[in-house]
Amino acid sequence: MLEQRELSHPLATRFLQVRHQTMALAAPLSDEDCQAQSMPDASPVKWHLAHTTWFFETFLLEPFEAAFAPFHPAFRVLYNSYYNGVGAQHSRPQRGLVTRPSRAEVVAYRQNVDARMLALMERRRSPELASLVELGLQHEQQHQELIVTDVMHLLSMNPLFPAYQPDAAVPALDSPLAWHDFTGGVVPVGHEGESFYFDSERPRHRQFLEPYQLASRLVTNAEYLAFIADGGYDEPSFWLSEGWDFVRAHHLSQPLYWHRQDGHWRVFGLNGLADLQPDVPVLNLSYFEASAYAHWAGARLPTEGEWEHAALSDPSLQQMFGLAWQWTSSAYAPYPGFCAVPGAIGEYNGKFMVNQYVLRGASLATPPGHSRPTYRNFFPASARWQFSGIRLAR
Repeated sequence: MLEQRELSHPLATRFLQVRHQTMALAAPLSDEDCQAQSMPDASPVKWHLAHTTWFFETFLLEPFEAAFAPFHPAFRVLYNSYYNGVGAQHSRPQRGLVTRPSRAEVVAYRQNVDARMLALMERRRSPELASLVELGLQHEQQHQELIVTDVMHLLSMNPLFPAYQPDAAVPALDSPLAWHDFTGGVVPVGHEGESFYFDSERPRHRQFLEPYQLASRLVTNAEYLAFIADGGYDEPSFWLSEGWDFVRAHHLSQPLYWHRQDGHWRVFGLNGLADLQPDVPVLNLSYFEASAYAHWAGARLPTEGEWEHAALSDPSLQQMFGLAWQWTSSAYAPYPGFCAVPGAIGEYNGKFMVNQYVLRGASLATPPGHSRPTYRNFFPASARWQFSGIRLAR
């Protein structure tokens, strides 16, 4: 067994820990759960298990393993997500139609690549290899979070509202909202140091911030409910034009997983369908909804520079990490001097820097230790199935 193998390379130990965690997320799920795809933006769990393996096979084993041979030649196309430099990809909206290979065959694929990766790390030790392994592990942790959010969206489509993690609970907020003052000025933004970062977090550069205030905590369900009760989804003046069109086109009147039953609000979460808890952060909001709420509340969303500056300079701010990704008003654009690395691996972030907004922090689905103050998550303004919430600024 791989877990019983003597490992002399610290990175190999971390490799197994991350790979095992992915399998642990899939363990409570049936084969049917792992096969289904609830919408084009989500992927089947079976696909996540295979694609994260494809990453190591394609970007590490293929260039570095002696006498490389693919586990299955068809997997190069089947589990390629968006890397045009590698070649063709299977249609993303049709991933749920790929019933074969089976879940068991995908697990065998993982086991095969894991064994070969451990052998490679023991045999070849170089900064280049270590850097690519770490990128692959960070990539897999991103997919661990996507497994959680994709499974939750899938189960929300089931009228039985089954629980994925029955014991999961969102911590309540126990303090009134307060405003923290920041003087602004010219501040550094972006990653520095030798620890891991994604290319979009660099180069470190300077931004000028006007004096601003940031809310001490996230917006709660009760506060968002007041927005709904005040006709928030029916008043176009609160909404961006595209957001208002989105609300009208999809007939929206509450957050994604809220349900009105017998005169009471209930919310679907990882623990199934439960009564709305007023003092927990409101989750699963689009940028459009976050912006509309901020407008209604007489505030705005922070820029990513403000959020990062505050996170690094004021440790008394609450819920910056671990509950909700927090929408910012900043477009996901390259920092001054950004340059993607050569080759297919350079497609990781740069080519997505259009029509997306930056979210900061980390959510309850983010693997521990994966995020940091300079981390730039990003989604289109309409995305609602992620654990995204609101921190106000003014």
